[in-house]
Amino acid sequence: MVVTLEKSEAQIVKKMNERIIKTFLDIIILSELRNGSFSGYDIISYIHNKYQLLVSSGTIYSLLYSLERNNLIEGVWDERKRTYQLTKKGAHTIGTILNANHDIKTFVGSFLKVQ
Repeated sequence: MVVTLEKSEAQIVKKMNERIIKTFLDIIILSELRNGSFSGYDIISYIHNKYQLLVSSGTIYSLLYSLERNNLIEGVWDERKRTYQLTKKGAHTIGTILNANHDIKTFVGSFLKVQ
């Protein structure tokens, strides 16, 4: 019974991590683009390697197009593939988000506290 409960708890935590990662994919992408330009495939690989989560190409490219429409990133053709880089607006936006790190942690912590 204990093994089943631990396995169930591990599955709950895994699902919660997946949910958080998928919710914040735009921030993850913008944050990673601070290190240079990446293709959609590079981003899929990065997320898979870092978070052990395989995100569909449709999800990633849809999000990249949305970020591009909002002028947060710019896509350019590099030989046979399209790579994405931050725009000034995107760099400012991710900088603001990352500078609010303490506020975000406090907010999330406030509703995760055990009463």
